[in-house]
Amino acid sequence: MSTIAVNAITDASAGNTTTINGVTPNSANVVGKNLVINGAMQIAQRGTSTTGVTVSGYFACDRFKTILTSLGTWTVEQSTDAPDGFSNSLKHSCTTADASPAAGDVLYLSQIIESQNLQQLAKGTTSAKSLTCSFWVKSNKTGTYIVGLQEFQNTRYIANSYTINAANTWEKKTITFAGDTTGTLANDNSAGLYLQFYLGVGSDYSSGTLATSWESTVNANRAVGQVNLADSTSNYINITGVQLEVGESATEFEHRPYGMELQLCQRYYQEIGKNANNLWVSAQYNSSNWWSTVQYRTEMRANPTITKSGAGTPQATYISTDSVSYQFSTSTTYVSELKLNAEL
Repeated sequence: MSTIAVNAITDASAGNTTTINGVTPNSANVVGKNLVINGAMQIAQRGTSTTGVTVSGYFACDRFKTILTSLGTWTVEQSTDAPDGFSNSLKHSCTTADASPAAGDVLYLSQIIESQNLQQLAKGTTSAKSLTCSFWVKSNKTGTYIVGLQEFQNTRYIANSYTINAANTWEKKTITFAGDTTGTLANDNSAGLYLQFYLGVGSDYSSGTLATSWESTVNANRAVGQVNLADSTSNYINITGVQLEVGESATEFEHRPYGMELQLCQRYYQEIGKNANNLWVSAQYNSSNWWSTVQYRTEMRANPTITKSGAGTPQATYISTDSVSYQFSTSTTYVSELKLNAEL
């Protein structure tokens, strides 16, 4: 096999970097640069809206978890209000206000990134890479908001602030975090980094000095200066176009094909048989027992926790990252839907 080694490929007529199918290769269009999954808020497998939210959980757009402790009541929804170039956003609307948060109250939006997807950061070395987070945001409540990166393997944290300047207006924000030269990340499917968008906090999270450089996690330093989005039932916030990439500057958002984004989400959560009456094809292996195996849509991060619906009481005898097998003793037993959860 022959190898051609060159510094650049240029167009013969103009001397500029050549294009391939009309696209000029550059750092802005590298496939896979966005470490965030579902940053355009297109995928909402669990449903598009949840009302009366008072606890933490996944309520609308996949991979984004609402972390909530005693700070108001919320509607969380996949919204069609979005800036140019996007179709959806994730919206939190306050329906019961809390204008005086208790010390331990907190509300933020989080996505957890797998540790093995972060090895290129060279964390814990003198060559540790910076990360840049860019996103679009819209809210009626102007003021200071905090974005943080939390790393639990070495108990590390860094944060930075941004300002919503104009009410009810889509604004693009960019925040750069320095590389962390302390502690390494496991090369496995465990939690690596937590990307956190704060919306309101009590004094336990805001009474110190904002951790604008990497430090051992101190809760009081996590969200200093954060406004309280929960102080009025008129308040809302929409977020979309979330991108986290290696480097010190933001590039154009990576729009992945819908099918690819869905498959990335299904590594962590998927539903099978949602619109079917009977999920499986079964095999009888003796006079009183039946056996059935259901293949997942894609391999999951870990053996999932399974919620099933159907008839009878089939027993899961084998659960793996790509399939589940059930044993049952009557042909009237079936599963009509499986919900598979392997979130971090």
